[in-house]
Amino acid sequence: MHPALERDLFLIKEHVGVFKAANNFDIIDPETGQPVLYCREPNLGIFTKLLRFTDYKRYTPFEIQIQDLSGRPIVTVKRGISMFLSNVEVFDQTNTKIGAFKQKLFSFGGAFSVLSPTDEPLCQLKGKWTSWEFSFLAGENELAKVSKKWAGLGKELFTSADNYVLQISQEVPHDQPVRQLIIAAVLCIDMVLKE
Repeated sequence: MHPALERDLFLIKEHVGVFKAANNFDIIDPETGQPVLYCREPNLGIFTKLLRFTDYKRYTPFEIQIQDLSGRPIVTVKRGISMFLSNVEVFDQTNTKIGAFKQKLFSFGGAFSVLSPTDEPLCQLKGKWTSWEFSFLAGENELAKVSKKWAGLGKELFTSADNYVLQISQEVPHDQPVRQLIIAAVLCIDMVLKE
């Protein structure tokens, strides 16, 4: 696993633009403000680009690459065309499937299951309908949380509508693939649940 994925705290910052079809993010160390990973959508077809500027944006396929600072993909997140519920697959740097996400039909605030490569549930992503907060839960244990704010270094960091903080529990081992899935799932919150 790439060393940048062993961190417990990340700021995910979306690139914004007026005529932006691709979903691009920087993953930053909130304590230093320095990028640790890039998320890019390099293989976007012309038809998909056109649909991204319409009301059909949320149904379009995507392939996001989480890349190291030199541009090498370390995690790839893929979804085909989605009409009702999203099914997303996640691959490592060798293009081996490491898991998937399956959107839940009825949920207030958004939810999906985080699955192993053999489609066994690892945890659930659950959102609150009253705010922009999400938790990764394995039973009653919170593995990670995603929020618009972070209390750290004696000050509160409030993010904009396109930025959020991921905090992974220190109890999640640094060498577990579930870390890769959690980071990949955070991108899906934006593209699947919030578009």
